[in-house]
Amino acid sequence: VGCRSLNMENEAKSEKEKEKSQSDTSALNANKNEQNVQTIDSTQAMFLPVGASVSLLVMFFFFDSMQTVFATCTALIATVAFAFLLLPMCQFLIRPCSMAQKMSFGCCGRFTAAEIVSFCVSFVIVCLWVMTGHWLLMDALGMGLCVAFIAFVRLPSLKVSTLLLTGLLIYDVFWVFFSSYIFNANVMVKVATRPADNPVGAMAKRLHLGGMMRDTPKLSLPGKLVFPSMHNTGHFSMLGLGDIVMPGLLLCFVLRYDAYKRAQLQSAETGLPPPASNFSKVTYFHCSLIGYFLGLADSDKVSSEFFRSRRSPLYCTLRCHFTLLPRACSCLT
Repeated sequence: VGCRSLNMENEAKSEKEKEKSQSDTSALNANKNEQNVQTIDSTQAMFLPVGASVSLLVMFFFFDSMQTVFATCTALIATVAFAFLLLPMCQFLIRPCSMAQKMSFGCCGRFTAAEIVSFCVSFVIVCLWVMTGHWLLMDALGMGLCVAFIAFVRLPSLKVSTLLLTGLLIYDVFWVFFSSYIFNANVMVKVATRPADNPVGAMAKRLHLGGMMRDTPKLSLPGKLVFPSMHNTGHFSMLGLGDIVMPGLLLCFVLRYDAYKRAQLQSAETGLPPPASNFSKVTYFHCSLIGYFLGLADSDKVSSEFFRSRRSPLYCTLRCHFTLLPRACSCLT
């Protein structure tokens, strides 16, 4: 009995040490993630539309000569971003049967088992996308890019958010509605919808290889999400990743602000929080989220009736900001 109780004490002690090491590792990873976050300031917010315009022109004029480079770089970035998206799920699944110890891969660095599994799964998904070009796989990679960007980029204030989204609104309107008068083509739509040569097929042709590798399809780069149109059978609707990422940065900012205000109310210095009314339960995040969905609905309705291209920033920018006004006014009163 004494040996059994001693073994139980040792097992309990080892379990506590294991939980403590896992909590320390998660706290360390959280601190590292906080250090890796890039905060956009006012200067960067003003010049981001300018940089996006330069990148758009480079892809418009030099796409034919650099399309293999674009496709290869996009595949590499999408692999890392989708691995980041899969990492929490892999950590949850592997945690019962694996310690949070890192394995060394020489000059590549040290990685946990969950990180290795998520990267391998992401690599397989990207390979399937390269070989098939299926739109569902492209959408999955696009979601990974959106999540990674929102996770590592932050807005410090509503002022910077308004400056950034207003600049991108002007950028989007110009390149969609007025670029055709200067460049004789809709620059934004042409760059977004132009397929790129498959790097695997290009390499197979140079090495004179035949079979499946030579017949790989052209790739539509994951700079957008596509889904079957409800209005035209056989056609696809398109939503650019910028239409998701930029309002998403605003949603993350107001979500952090809601958490900050909630912590202030619950702190000991301010005393007990006041009794909550039904309207006070509606946060800034709820208002912005409702505005974003209303903006998407407006853009879908207007594009289906008047224009061929969906202009979400035109509506999401206005809706996301103006839906914050009722909540702000209630806080002031």
